[in-house]
Amino acid sequence: MTERAIVRPSGLDLESPGRRDYHVALEHDSIWGDHLIPLTVFVGPEAKTGQGLVAFGSNHGNEYEGPMALRHLMDEIALPDVRGRIILIPVLNVAAFRAGTRDSTLDDRVNLNRAFVDGAGRIPGIAGITHRIADFVRTTIWQHVHVVLDLHAGGQVARFAPGASFHPIADAAQSRLIEETARWFGTPLVITYQNETPGLLTSEAERLGKITVGTELGWGGAVSHEGVRYGRQGVRAAAIHHGQLAGSIGKIAHHADGTQRMVAMVDRACFTVAPFAGHYESLMACGAAVKAGEPVGLLHDFERIDLPPWPARAGVDGVVIAQAWAAPVLQGQHIVVTGVVAD
Repeated sequence: MTERAIVRPSGLDLESPGRRDYHVALEHDSIWGDHLIPLTVFVGPEAKTGQGLVAFGSNHGNEYEGPMALRHLMDEIALPDVRGRIILIPVLNVAAFRAGTRDSTLDDRVNLNRAFVDGAGRIPGIAGITHRIADFVRTTIWQHVHVVLDLHAGGQVARFAPGASFHPIADAAQSRLIEETARWFGTPLVITYQNETPGLLTSEAERLGKITVGTELGWGGAVSHEGVRYGRQGVRAAAIHHGQLAGSIGKIAHHADGTQRMVAMVDRACFTVAPFAGHYESLMACGAAVKAGEPVGLLHDFERIDLPPWPARAGVDGVVIAQAWAAPVLQGQHIVVTGVVAD
């Protein structure tokens, strides 16, 4: 394999036919050097201006199914099969990935998935490496793609029933294309979720009219083989169905056997909040059916050990989408998330 070219963002060629492997150099804030973001681009003979697919792994630095899936696809995608443009960025947040943490804790301590805000990477106070990564995506990637896949997992924050996800979209045509793309990952759940958190990568891509899908493919800072399989399937299927890769692909898993469920965690009632800091004990698995008011877990207060544990109840009838992963939880943390079944 040829050595990756180390270039500034302005040195990337995302237009010429062929395959190119880069390390994108963004100035380091501490050492005299650069953060290097791996990027592989395939450009086929039918590539069109403003159209293509980008898939990101490691928006958060301790979520590993995305990087693994994209690393496999770098070897599996054959250039002669590429029709349009495919950009694979297996580790987007290299600062957080190096630290093995959700945020860039060795650098500016910023969460990349809250960094897509006005002036990111451009104005004092929000010009550290994480905001500059957001600026790189905005100024160098967005104009070349119309399909955006952001591969997440729960990290140390939450355990999830695996799902592909998106926000409610007002544009009916865009929403239909997004849902179809999400279903092809094969995950047990396809999730629509509230769009109130500022600075999300996917929120910005959706606002720009792009076919945008996020995922939750694992948890715990480990690697789920199922999650990697879902990631590989979803990216390849999106590339084929949106005209960037030749070939056909079959449905897998829950998409194939008809057990995939569409669930919504939009309403505030879907989120059960820890009223005090304590230790969480799960009573049922993610993906389980649940009734509103049914205890999904127990929150223990070992500082007041003689008190009964607090029942963390489902807020709605539906499916347990996520629960706290680590036993210690903070006051105010979402420790149970329940989704309403739409189909």
